[in-house]
Amino acid sequence: MSSVALFPITPPPAASNPACRPSSTANSPGPEKLAALIDKSKSANQLYQIHAFLYRHNLSDHQILSFKLQRSYSAAGRLDHSLSIFRQTQTPDVFFYSSIIHAHALHNLHKDALLLYVQMLSDNVTPNTFTFSSILRSCRLQAGKALHGQATKLGLESDTYVSTSLLDVYAKGEDMESARKLFDSMPERSLVSLTAMITCYAKCGMVREARVLFDGLQDKDVICWNVMIDGYVQFGSPNEGLSLFKQMLRAKVKPNEATMVAVLSACAQIGALESGRWLHWYAENHGIDINVRVATSFIDIYCKCGSLEEARLVFERITHKDVVAWNSMIVGYAMHGLSDVALHLFDEMCRLGYNPTDITFIGVLNACGHSGLVREGREIFSSMARKYGIEPKVEHYGCMVNLLGRAGYLEEAYDLVKNMEVEQDAVLWGALLGACKIHGNVALGEEIAGLMMRQNLENSGTYVLLSNLYAKANNWEGVAKVRTMMRDGGVEKEHGCSSIEVNNRVHEFVAGDSWHPRSKDIHMMLEEMNAWVKAQGYTPRTDTVLHDLGEEEKEKSLGVHSEKLAMAFGLISTEPGATIRIVKNLRVCSDCHDVMKLVSKITRRAIVMRDRNRFHHFDNGSCSCGDYW
Repeated sequence: MSSVALFPITPPPAASNPACRPSSTANSPGPEKLAALIDKSKSANQLYQIHAFLYRHNLSDHQILSFKLQRSYSAAGRLDHSLSIFRQTQTPDVFFYSSIIHAHALHNLHKDALLLYVQMLSDNVTPNTFTFSSILRSCRLQAGKALHGQATKLGLESDTYVSTSLLDVYAKGEDMESARKLFDSMPERSLVSLTAMITCYAKCGMVREARVLFDGLQDKDVICWNVMIDGYVQFGSPNEGLSLFKQMLRAKVKPNEATMVAVLSACAQIGALESGRWLHWYAENHGIDINVRVATSFIDIYCKCGSLEEARLVFERITHKDVVAWNSMIVGYAMHGLSDVALHLFDEMCRLGYNPTDITFIGVLNACGHSGLVREGREIFSSMARKYGIEPKVEHYGCMVNLLGRAGYLEEAYDLVKNMEVEQDAVLWGALLGACKIHGNVALGEEIAGLMMRQNLENSGTYVLLSNLYAKANNWEGVAKVRTMMRDGGVEKEHGCSSIEVNNRVHEFVAGDSWHPRSKDIHMMLEEMNAWVKAQGYTPRTDTVLHDLGEEEKEKSLGVHSEKLAMAFGLISTEPGATIRIVKNLRVCSDCHDVMKLVSKITRRAIVMRDRNRFHHFDNGSCSCGDYW
């Protein structure tokens, strides 16, 4: 057991020599009273005293007392003492084995738990239902299937606890077929087993099937609500997750830490800052512990909703920060383009003794990429393995390709991809293809796109980037060819969508949208905005319209981009001077970028926009990105 210190428990000095132990007396408490004392103990120190008493009175080998002491030591956080008692037991029975396996599983020592289970079988001790429900906590899919066979052989498969634990294994392994077969064969279905099946559906992305089971439950506990909310959030339906959370509150079910993490993630996805602030207030006023995990979720939402000041306040209030909290703050500064601050925070984190992780380096490399810090990025990338012992993953190579490509070092980026030791993926090649589009390198772009198609790494973004590359070069024949390929292959382009939160409600817009209840007012504001910016010398960037249209048609197309619609709605729906916050699922185009800079100057409003790549803070006619994005 390499992960657990093994040593015999040393009794007090007077009892260390068996010859020195006084014999038990008539006045000594009996085993029943001692067992009760062990059960009532609330700390390891109390258990030490009882344990020493057992040594002094020749009761250290008492089967029941040893078992209770073993179990209590584990519950008190002293797994080392618990394991020592187990090792000193002459012939541990199924209860001893099950208890020590359960303890290791609870402490996430899964390898040790499995080794103990193997030892149990080697000692010809037959597992019971508690053994299976304990060891299955430590199993991955293949080991779980093997244990399923053993449980069936022993006639324990139908036990509710065993079958529910097996369902949990299949859910974690996303083996829907096995889970469904087991679930259908269960004679009784408890709330726990139904929740396990809902979890399995949710983890496999089958959210509709999970919702059917969920809606059929009469009494739902907080765990069941959490699983369903998280299922929506993880598979791209944050609004449904938030709606379900509101139902949870109406049902008088009190949220817990896991609820907050899931709901905050939903808010972060859609940029719902006001909802996130309300959740912060709710947590502080309804007894929810804002531990480091919950606090990190607040940092994440504040960063992703454009309020770095609030994120930093939460970060500073965490008394016992972990590396995840540091990573979230570093990544937050990086996505806002505050590269110097992100790198300074990275240096401070390392100086204080925190060991950076692979996520840390994704954050700092992205920080370099957003500001074109090529020299710093090269140094940090090379230091990962050399200084910190972290081998770069494909995500880190992707950050470097983005950094080098955007800065114009296309050949260096291409060589890095060709010579990397990990397998290339579509995101990596896509970043290089995007750089080719920025710098108009048609030849290299065609080569990369062709390579991606030959290796079946292409997606809709590959075709769109190649089409955009051709359009930028006025190669309309190439554009037509790519679009024909997309049509014949059934490839659909991802449509642009922008959202804005007003009065705790998120409003979404697509290009040319006329479905909003205030559509008439929005389009009137668009015309007014257009007059404002033209008076400031604005000329539409019709070269960004990637269609073979006339200039007038191109200008009309630019005028109804989704981010402009969202901005117009923000101007007519919020108080003068209030910050406008917009979230877009794609990269903001250069024309909209120009317009937002001018509108921020004309209206004296701050405009914060999160696009697919980063944040843009528009203020008084300039943008935080310095026009480098």
